[in-house]
Amino acid sequence: MSDRSRDETPTELRIVVTPYFNVAATMSFLDPFRAANYLEGMALFRWQIVSEKGGLVSASNGTDIATIAFADAAMAKADILFVSSSWEPEAYLSPMLRATLRQADKRQTLIGGIDTGAFILAHAGLLEGYTATVHYEHIDAFQELFPNTAVSEALWVIDRRRVTCCGGSATLDLALHMIQQSHGSALANATARYVFAPPLRNHGATQLPEQAEPLGNSVPTAVRAAIRVMEANLETPLSISALCEEVGLSHRQLDRLFAQCVRKTPALYYRDIRLDRARGFVTQTAMPMSEIAFASGFSSQVHFSRAYKDRFGLPPSKDRIQGRIPFEFRAWPMHRAPKGKAD
Repeated sequence: MSDRSRDETPTELRIVVTPYFNVAATMSFLDPFRAANYLEGMALFRWQIVSEKGGLVSASNGTDIATIAFADAAMAKADILFVSSSWEPEAYLSPMLRATLRQADKRQTLIGGIDTGAFILAHAGLLEGYTATVHYEHIDAFQELFPNTAVSEALWVIDRRRVTCCGGSATLDLALHMIQQSHGSALANATARYVFAPPLRNHGATQLPEQAEPLGNSVPTAVRAAIRVMEANLETPLSISALCEEVGLSHRQLDRLFAQCVRKTPALYYRDIRLDRARGFVTQTAMPMSEIAFASGFSSQVHFSRAYKDRFGLPPSKDRIQGRIPFEFRAWPMHRAPKGKAD
């Protein structure tokens, strides 16, 4: 136990959750603070999980979490205020939540967003002139919606009194960093050991580092190089022949490597990552479909709609409505059409 005074005022956290928030990311963020309290034998941190009206809030995996209403949570006492959101975040930026965030900003509260919580902060006008991150699935949409916010692909970003995190297990890294900053490395290391944290990623670590896959299956350098070229040319796609020239492989060699590693032809994989990007625009922005088609490398909206339906099982106009309605245990993308050939 440390020799800190037991009269030390705890840091007050409030975690605002919206319907269909990511419960795993939220609890991964909170648990290191619990462990730090236990290891110190005193309440260094106190927290409440809150929502506008209180009561049960359903997470994206169908779990119901009890929350405290804003009115009962002493929101003005919060030193740290985070918003944890997932599906359709802007739908939950009520006047009360907007006012709560604005008031917290005036009090110089540290304000953060987990997963798509950054969208709520940005819609509330709290990220203009800041750098932020979101889950890689939503980065393109975030850039389109909020051009005055710099977007990072880091796991988490601390920019002055704003904190954003892509979600998932990265929230554990973020919490341990915050403990280190407020109470030192010794407690942060002890907390990491106690919760069996894997080797921690540093501030600035990217969401998709170029290294061996998490489960140990290494993707050949040539395939990674081809995918990088594809990702750099989404709006104006290269021909597969031009792609082969870029990476120094024959068409046959590239086909064989993609068949082994991703079980798709290069053409189909290229089409699919363009459509995955398009789906972010369809479900997260109000961009016209014609602009989305062009931004995703399709010369006509008809061709785009046909390819989109082939990949996701429904046309983009319908997905704009249905794709924003979460339900228990849904994964993204929510539709997988049978394997076929690229157009």
